[in-house]
Amino acid sequence: MKGVWHTMSATTLDGVTVSRRGKGRFWRDRSINLMYLPALVLFGVFMVYPFVNGVFLSMTNWNGYSPTRDFVGADNFLRIFKDANFGVALRNTFVYGIGSTLIQQVFGLGLAVLLDRKIRGRSVYRAIVYLPVLVSQVVMGTMYYLVFRYHQGALNDILALFGVPPVSWLSDAGFAIGVMVMINSLQFMGVSMLIYLSGLQSIPEEVKEAAALDGAVGLSRFRRITVPLLLPAFASSCVLNLIGGLKLYDIVQVLTGGGPGYSTNSVSTLIARTYFEDQSAGYAAAQGIILFLVIAAFTVVLNTWFDRLRKNQEN
Repeated sequence: MKGVWHTMSATTLDGVTVSRRGKGRFWRDRSINLMYLPALVLFGVFMVYPFVNGVFLSMTNWNGYSPTRDFVGADNFLRIFKDANFGVALRNTFVYGIGSTLIQQVFGLGLAVLLDRKIRGRSVYRAIVYLPVLVSQVVMGTMYYLVFRYHQGALNDILALFGVPPVSWLSDAGFAIGVMVMINSLQFMGVSMLIYLSGLQSIPEEVKEAAALDGAVGLSRFRRITVPLLLPAFASSCVLNLIGGLKLYDIVQVLTGGGPGYSTNSVSTLIARTYFEDQSAGYAAAQGIILFLVIAAFTVVLNTWFDRLRKNQEN
Protein backbone atom coordinates (compact mmCIF):
# COMPACT_ATOMS: atom_id res chain seq x y z
CA MET A 1 0.00 0.00 0.00
CA LYS A 2 2.83 2.34 0.77
CA GLY A 3 4.23 1.83 -2.73
CA VAL A 4 0.82 2.40 -4.31
CA TRP A 5 0.28 5.58 -2.30
CA HIS A 6 3.74 6.83 -3.27
CA THR A 7 2.97 6.22 -6.95
CA MET A 8 -0.43 7.98 -6.77
CA SER A 9 1.11 10.94 -4.98
CA ALA A 10 3.83 11.23 -7.59
CA THR A 11 1.23 11.09 -10.37
CA THR A 12 -0.88 13.72 -8.64
CA LEU A 13 2.11 15.98 -8.14
CA ASP A 14 3.15 15.51 -11.77
CA GLY A 15 -0.40 16.35 -12.84
CA VAL A 16 -0.36 19.53 -10.76
CA THR A 17 3.00 20.43 -12.23
CA VAL A 18 1.78 19.82 -15.77
CA SER A 19 -1.39 21.80 -15.05
CA ARG A 20 0.59 24.73 -13.68
CA ARG A 21 2.91 24.62 -16.63
CA GLY A 22 -0.08 24.57 -18.97
CA LYS A 23 -1.64 27.58 -17.25
CA GLY A 24 1.66 29.45 -17.32
CA ARG A 25 2.07 28.82 -21.03
CA PHE A 26 -1.54 29.85 -21.67
CA TRP A 27 -1.08 33.25 -20.00
CA ARG A 28 2.33 33.72 -21.57
CA ASP A 29 0.94 33.11 -25.07
CA ARG A 30 -2.00 35.38 -24.35
CA SER A 31 0.28 38.18 -23.13
CA ILE A 32 2.39 37.86 -26.30
CA ASN A 33 -0.73 38.09 -28.45
CA LEU A 34 -1.85 41.19 -26.55
CA MET A 35 1.39 42.89 -27.58
CA TYR A 36 0.07 42.94 -31.15
CA LEU A 37 -2.97 44.95 -30.06
CA PRO A 38 -1.45 48.48 -30.34
CA ALA A 39 -0.18 47.72 -33.84
CA LEU A 40 -3.56 46.30 -34.86
CA VAL A 41 -5.34 49.36 -33.48
CA LEU A 42 -3.04 51.72 -35.39
CA PHE A 43 -3.44 49.64 -38.55
CA GLY A 44 -7.21 49.72 -38.19
CA VAL A 45 -7.38 53.47 -37.52
CA PHE A 46 -4.92 54.63 -40.17
CA MET A 47 -5.33 51.95 -42.86
CA VAL A 48 -8.54 49.94 -42.66
CA TYR A 49 -10.90 52.76 -41.64
CA PRO A 50 -9.67 55.26 -44.31
CA PHE A 51 -9.92 52.57 -46.99
CA VAL A 52 -13.45 51.53 -45.99
CA ASN A 53 -14.48 55.20 -45.73
CA GLY A 54 -12.93 55.85 -49.16
CA VAL A 55 -14.92 53.01 -50.70
CA PHE A 56 -18.09 54.46 -49.21
CA LEU A 57 -17.27 57.99 -50.46
CA SER A 58 -16.57 56.64 -53.95
CA MET A 59 -20.23 55.65 -54.16
CA THR A 60 -21.52 59.14 -53.33
CA ASN A 61 -21.66 62.50 -55.08
CA TRP A 62 -20.11 64.35 -52.13
CA ASN A 63 -18.40 67.62 -53.09
CA GLY A 64 -15.94 67.54 -50.20
CA TYR A 65 -17.55 70.36 -48.22
CA SER A 66 -21.29 69.83 -47.98
CA PRO A 67 -22.63 67.95 -44.93
CA THR A 68 -24.95 66.02 -47.24
CA ARG A 69 -23.94 63.27 -49.61
CA ASP A 70 -26.17 61.21 -51.88
CA PHE A 71 -25.54 57.57 -52.73
CA VAL A 72 -24.93 57.08 -56.48
CA GLY A 73 -23.72 53.49 -56.53
CA ALA A 74 -21.21 52.64 -59.27
CA ASP A 75 -21.81 55.81 -61.30
CA ASN A 76 -18.42 57.27 -60.39
CA PHE A 77 -16.62 54.13 -61.54
CA LEU A 78 -18.57 54.06 -64.80
CA ARG A 79 -17.64 57.70 -65.31
CA ILE A 80 -13.96 56.82 -65.05
CA PHE A 81 -14.12 54.61 -68.13
CA LYS A 82 -15.51 57.55 -70.14
CA ASP A 83 -13.07 60.13 -68.75
CA ALA A 84 -10.33 60.88 -71.30
CA ASN A 85 -8.35 62.84 -68.71
CA PHE A 86 -8.21 59.81 -66.43
CA GLY A 87 -7.02 57.69 -69.35
CA VAL A 88 -4.15 60.12 -70.00
CA ALA A 89 -3.28 60.23 -66.29
CA LEU A 90 -3.31 56.42 -66.06
CA ARG A 91 -1.03 56.13 -69.09
CA ASN A 92 1.35 58.69 -67.61
CA THR A 93 1.29 56.83 -64.29
CA PHE A 94 2.44 53.65 -66.04
CA VAL A 95 5.24 55.61 -67.73
CA TYR A 96 6.32 57.21 -64.45
CA GLY A 97 6.20 53.92 -62.56
CA ILE A 98 7.65 51.47 -65.10
CA GLY A 99 10.15 53.95 -66.61
CA SER A 100 11.52 55.01 -63.21
CA THR A 101 11.74 51.40 -62.04
CA LEU A 102 13.73 50.24 -65.06
CA ILE A 103 16.18 53.15 -64.87
CA GLN A 104 16.65 52.75 -61.13
CA GLN A 105 17.42 49.04 -61.45
CA VAL A 106 20.03 49.55 -64.16
CA PHE A 107 21.87 52.42 -62.47
CA GLY A 108 21.28 51.12 -58.93
CA LEU A 109 22.77 47.72 -59.76
CA GLY A 110 25.65 49.27 -61.68
CA LEU A 111 26.52 51.59 -58.81
CA ALA A 112 26.20 48.74 -56.30
CA VAL A 113 28.63 46.55 -58.27
CA LEU A 114 31.05 49.48 -58.64
CA LEU A 115 30.91 50.55 -54.99
CA ASP A 116 31.11 46.99 -53.70
CA ARG A 117 34.73 46.93 -54.80
CA LYS A 118 37.55 47.90 -52.49
CA ILE A 119 38.14 51.44 -53.68
CA ARG A 120 39.27 54.40 -51.64
CA GLY A 121 36.44 56.56 -50.33
CA ARG A 122 33.66 54.16 -51.30
CA SER A 123 31.70 55.00 -48.13
CA VAL A 124 31.68 58.65 -49.18
CA TYR A 125 30.52 57.76 -52.68
CA ARG A 126 27.74 55.58 -51.29
CA ALA A 127 26.58 58.44 -49.08
CA ILE A 128 26.60 60.86 -52.03
CA VAL A 129 24.48 58.51 -54.16
CA TYR A 130 22.02 57.93 -51.31
CA LEU A 131 21.83 61.58 -50.22
CA PRO A 132 19.03 62.61 -52.67
CA VAL A 133 16.73 60.04 -51.05
CA LEU A 134 16.78 62.14 -47.90
CA VAL A 135 15.67 65.27 -49.76
CA SER A 136 11.97 66.09 -49.96
CA GLN A 137 10.46 65.61 -53.42
CA VAL A 138 9.08 69.15 -53.21
CA VAL A 139 12.61 70.49 -52.71
CA MET A 140 13.94 68.24 -55.45
CA GLY A 141 11.22 69.39 -57.84
CA THR A 142 11.92 73.04 -57.05
CA MET A 143 15.65 72.57 -57.66
CA TYR A 144 15.08 70.98 -61.05
CA TYR A 145 12.45 73.57 -61.96
CA LEU A 146 15.25 76.15 -61.82
CA VAL A 147 17.22 73.92 -64.20
CA PHE A 148 14.52 73.16 -66.77
CA ARG A 149 12.35 76.28 -66.86
CA TYR A 150 12.16 78.10 -70.18
CA HIS A 151 13.18 81.59 -69.09
CA GLN A 152 16.49 81.83 -67.22
CA GLY A 153 16.64 78.08 -66.74
CA ALA A 154 20.15 76.78 -66.11
CA LEU A 155 20.00 74.22 -68.92
CA ASN A 156 18.73 76.70 -71.52
CA ASP A 157 21.40 79.20 -70.43
CA ILE A 158 24.07 76.56 -71.03
CA LEU A 159 22.60 75.71 -74.45
CA ALA A 160 22.60 79.42 -75.33
CA LEU A 161 26.38 79.46 -74.93
CA PHE A 162 26.57 77.08 -77.90
CA GLY A 163 24.03 78.99 -79.95
CA VAL A 164 21.20 76.50 -79.32
CA PRO A 165 17.75 78.13 -78.99
CA PRO A 166 15.88 77.57 -75.68
CA VAL A 167 13.79 74.44 -75.36
CA SER A 168 10.34 74.26 -73.70
CA TRP A 169 11.28 71.38 -71.43
CA LEU A 170 8.22 71.69 -69.18
CA SER A 171 5.67 73.10 -71.64
CA ASP A 172 5.94 70.14 -74.01
CA ALA A 173 4.25 67.04 -72.59
CA GLY A 174 6.78 64.61 -74.08
CA PHE A 175 9.79 66.47 -72.71
CA ALA A 176 8.12 67.09 -69.35
CA ILE A 177 7.22 63.43 -68.78
CA GLY A 178 10.78 62.38 -69.65
CA VAL A 179 12.21 65.01 -67.30
CA MET A 180 10.05 63.81 -64.40
CA VAL A 181 10.95 60.16 -64.98
CA MET A 182 14.62 61.16 -64.95
CA ILE A 183 14.29 63.23 -61.76
CA ASN A 184 12.42 60.50 -59.91
CA SER A 185 14.99 57.93 -61.04
CA LEU A 186 17.97 60.05 -59.99
CA GLN A 187 16.48 60.75 -56.60
CA PHE A 188 15.70 57.16 -55.64
CA MET A 189 18.37 55.11 -57.38
CA GLY A 190 20.17 55.22 -54.03
CA VAL A 191 17.48 52.95 -52.61
CA SER A 192 18.16 50.36 -55.31
CA MET A 193 21.91 50.73 -54.83
CA LEU A 194 21.56 50.07 -51.09
CA ILE A 195 19.37 46.98 -51.63
CA TYR A 196 21.75 45.54 -54.23
CA LEU A 197 24.78 46.31 -52.06
CA SER A 198 23.18 44.34 -49.25
CA GLY A 199 22.52 41.47 -51.66
CA LEU A 200 26.06 41.48 -53.02
CA GLN A 201 27.59 41.49 -49.56
CA SER A 202 25.41 38.56 -48.48
CA ILE A 203 26.86 36.29 -51.19
CA PRO A 204 29.25 33.87 -49.42
CA GLU A 205 32.92 34.16 -50.28
CA GLU A 206 33.02 30.37 -50.74
CA VAL A 207 30.63 30.67 -53.67
CA LYS A 208 32.79 33.33 -55.32
CA GLU A 209 35.94 31.26 -54.80
CA ALA A 210 34.27 28.13 -56.18
CA ALA A 211 33.10 30.07 -59.24
CA ALA A 212 36.63 31.38 -59.79
CA LEU A 213 38.04 27.83 -59.59
CA ASP A 214 35.49 26.72 -62.20
CA GLY A 215 36.70 29.48 -64.51
CA ALA A 216 33.69 31.79 -64.07
CA VAL A 217 35.09 35.30 -64.05
CA GLY A 218 33.91 38.75 -65.10
CA LEU A 219 30.58 38.90 -66.90
CA SER A 220 30.26 35.11 -66.90
CA ARG A 221 30.36 34.96 -63.09
CA PHE A 222 28.07 37.97 -62.83
CA ARG A 223 25.47 36.41 -65.13
CA ARG A 224 25.61 32.84 -63.83
CA ILE A 225 26.35 33.36 -60.12
CA THR A 226 25.65 36.92 -59.00
CA VAL A 227 22.37 37.63 -60.78
CA PRO A 228 20.59 34.42 -59.64
CA LEU A 229 21.67 35.03 -56.04
CA LEU A 230 20.38 38.61 -56.25
CA LEU A 231 16.80 37.59 -57.08
CA PRO A 232 15.49 38.53 -53.59
CA ALA A 233 17.17 41.93 -53.94
CA PHE A 234 15.69 42.37 -57.42
CA ALA A 235 12.23 41.60 -56.06
CA SER A 236 12.48 44.05 -53.15
CA SER A 237 13.96 46.86 -55.24
CA CYS A 238 11.54 46.51 -58.15
CA VAL A 239 8.45 46.40 -55.92
CA LEU A 240 9.50 49.41 -53.82
CA ASN A 241 10.50 51.50 -56.83
CA LEU A 242 7.39 50.59 -58.79
CA ILE A 243 5.03 51.49 -55.95
CA GLY A 244 6.81 54.83 -55.50
CA GLY A 245 6.68 55.59 -59.22
CA LEU A 246 3.00 54.74 -59.56
CA LYS A 247 2.19 57.10 -56.68
CA LEU A 248 4.27 59.98 -58.08
CA TYR A 249 2.75 63.30 -57.01
CA ASP A 250 5.11 65.94 -55.61
CA ILE A 251 7.47 66.29 -58.58
CA VAL A 252 4.60 66.49 -61.07
CA GLN A 253 2.78 69.06 -58.95
CA VAL A 254 5.86 71.26 -58.53
CA LEU A 255 7.16 71.12 -62.11
CA THR A 256 4.00 71.24 -64.25
CA GLY A 257 0.95 70.99 -61.99
CA GLY A 258 -0.27 68.32 -64.42
CA GLY A 259 -0.17 70.72 -67.35
CA PRO A 260 -0.20 71.87 -69.99
CA GLY A 261 -3.86 71.04 -69.64
CA TYR A 262 -4.05 67.51 -68.25
CA SER A 263 -1.22 66.10 -70.38
CA THR A 264 1.34 65.34 -67.64
CA ASN A 265 -0.99 64.41 -64.79
CA SER A 266 -0.40 61.25 -62.82
CA VAL A 267 -3.44 59.64 -61.24
CA SER A 268 -2.35 61.11 -57.89
CA THR A 269 -2.27 64.69 -59.19
CA LEU A 270 -5.53 64.16 -61.06
CA ILE A 271 -7.17 63.04 -57.81
CA ALA A 272 -6.06 66.28 -56.14
CA ARG A 273 -7.39 68.39 -59.04
CA THR A 274 -10.67 66.51 -59.05
CA TYR A 275 -11.13 67.01 -55.33
CA PHE A 276 -10.01 70.62 -54.88
CA GLU A 277 -10.62 72.25 -58.26
CA ASP A 278 -13.69 70.33 -59.44
CA GLN A 279 -15.00 69.87 -55.87
CA SER A 280 -15.95 66.29 -56.66
CA ALA A 281 -14.74 64.30 -53.66
CA GLY A 282 -16.82 61.23 -54.48
CA TYR A 283 -15.32 60.96 -57.96
CA ALA A 284 -11.83 61.61 -56.57
CA ALA A 285 -12.34 58.75 -54.10
CA ALA A 286 -13.31 56.43 -56.97
CA GLN A 287 -10.11 57.41 -58.80
CA GLY A 288 -8.16 56.65 -55.64
CA ILE A 289 -9.71 53.18 -55.41
CA ILE A 290 -8.72 52.48 -59.01
CA LEU A 291 -5.14 53.61 -58.29
CA PHE A 292 -5.04 51.33 -55.25
CA LEU A 293 -6.20 48.37 -57.35
CA VAL A 294 -3.62 49.14 -60.06
CA ILE A 295 -0.77 49.26 -57.53
CA ALA A 296 -2.00 46.10 -55.82
CA ALA A 297 -2.25 44.26 -59.16
CA PHE A 298 1.26 45.29 -60.21
CA THR A 299 2.65 44.26 -56.82
CA VAL A 300 0.98 40.84 -56.89
CA VAL A 301 2.07 40.14 -60.48
CA LEU A 302 5.65 41.22 -59.81
CA ASN A 303 5.95 39.20 -56.59
CA THR A 304 4.43 36.14 -58.27
CA TRP A 305 6.87 36.43 -61.17
CA PHE A 306 9.89 36.70 -58.89
CA ASP A 307 8.65 33.79 -56.74
CA ARG A 308 8.37 31.67 -59.88
CA LEU A 309 11.90 32.61 -60.94
CA ARG A 310 13.21 31.73 -57.49
CA LYS A 311 11.47 28.34 -57.47
CA ASN A 312 12.77 27.55 -60.96
CA GLN A 313 16.27 28.45 -59.78
CA GLU A 314 15.97 26.16 -56.73
CA ASN A 315 14.74 23.28 -58.90
